Amino acid sequence: MSSYSSIEELIRLFSRIPGIGPKSAERITYFLLQSNKEYVNSLADAIKVIKQKIKNCRICGNYTETDICDICADHKRDKHKICVVEEPKDLMVIERLKIYNGLYHILFGVISPIHGVGPDDLNIRPFIQRVKSSEDNIDEIIVATNPTSEGDTTAFYISKLLKDQKIRITRIAYGIPVGANIDYTDIVTLTRSFLDRKVFE
Repeated sequence: MSSYSSIEELIRLFSRIPGIGPKSAERITYFLLQSNKEYVNSLADAIKVIKQKIKNCRICGNYTETDICDICADHKRDKHKICVVEEPKDLMVIERLKIYNGLYHILFGVISPIHGVGPDDLNIRPFIQRVKSSEDNIDEIIVATNPTSEGDTTAFYISKLLKDQKIRITRIAYGIPVGANIDYTDIVTLTRSFLDRKVFE
């Protein structure tokens, strides 16, 4: 492969990253070409390490280097509350708010028949089992899926499955615009949505 073909291949690979178009991919590629070898090698090693060392927490599904993530292992967290989110990045956004000290559960997506994603394709069944078998007397489930039709469907499905558990199930309020993503929402709006969460009827 010629040097030019190698550059084109790297641009193509960067272009596959969500949020990075061809122009951004090109800028990143030429930035790396102009960077010193130590930096590029460190970046390459870091990328390899996340695929070799990072795994999913066996309790909540969060990314971790150990069997149980730091949040699930933290005895200072409120074990009586679980916040359900779509992706690990949503967990990180909520953590930055510093208004929630409970636990989490990550679904890794939402129910979307159009895209062929059903409940069994997500981390829902382990969550239901986790709640039903918990010895921590869970008193609230906060469903923080995105305010989209798929997010709403997933939230309703989870609330229906837990209806017989006599647990307070809440949904983050609609300070977040319909169709928006949590990780793109400003801190003030997300904080208000979280604090004004509503109970499922």
